[in-house]
Amino acid sequence: MIIWLASYPKSGNTWVRIFLSYMLSNEKTVNINRTKIYQFPRRLNFEGISKNIDDGNEFVKNCIYAQSKINLDNKYKIFKTHNAFWKNGNYSFTDLENTIGCIYIVRDPRNIITSIKNYYDFKSYEEALKFLRDDKNIIGTLNKVRQGNDLPTIISSWKNHYNSWKKLKTNYLLIKYEDMLVDPKKEFLKIINFIEKISNIEFDNFKIDNAISLCDFNNLQDIENKEGFVEASKNKLGNSIKFFNLGSENKWQNLLNKQIIENIETSFKGEMTELKYL
Repeated sequence: MIIWLASYPKSGNTWVRIFLSYMLSNEKTVNINRTKIYQFPRRLNFEGISKNIDDGNEFVKNCIYAQSKINLDNKYKIFKTHNAFWKNGNYSFTDLENTIGCIYIVRDPRNIITSIKNYYDFKSYEEALKFLRDDKNIIGTLNKVRQGNDLPTIISSWKNHYNSWKKLKTNYLLIKYEDMLVDPKKEFLKIINFIEKISNIEFDNFKIDNAISLCDFNNLQDIENKEGFVEASKNKLGNSIKFFNLGSENKWQNLLNKQIIENIETSFKGEMTELKYL
């Protein structure tokens, strides 16, 4: 059974994944390029299922089938995803036969937009806001998937993404990125306790302080500077864009103009109010 580590892009998912991977390993250092928690979907998840997985429609049809193959060993496992909990006709991203729980990481969209602008090399915040508002937003394409391990990620808008995972009637834990910044130990313990409660996955809690120190943003940034990061994007010139970019310095109050702030708050007023961002 799968425990999903789900979030809209640039919401802290990678931070949590690196932390949990270290907690599950016997290693003494953090390896940001080799973790024990994989992303779904990956191309290998569909091997032997579809001969034409580069047709994105085959991805949509076979998502749950791929998960059922993953679950043949009857073991609990954690997967990262940026997919919304989407439904497309008779097909959906996952179901209760394959999913035991979801840890959903949410972040203030006023701070997401600055990270999105950097990661996707957008020219303006207006372009990044269009990305956040797009109800049909797909990273990649359902018509022709980019080569390599990159399969479509159906994210929809920030609003739809957040609301979609609440509809999955299973064990659900909401974690706010901002709370992790303020008290990482408290929030990471919530995550660990949640996983242990719904599965037989066990953690060594004596490692948590060291894990938090090793997964500190500045340390992860230093590792990326020295070793690079496989999940870093590239700009139009083919140069890598820093994945661990601003961290705690990403303060929307200092970076966004009044019009962009008002547009974000108007677009996502209900959800931001619910999450106490407004």
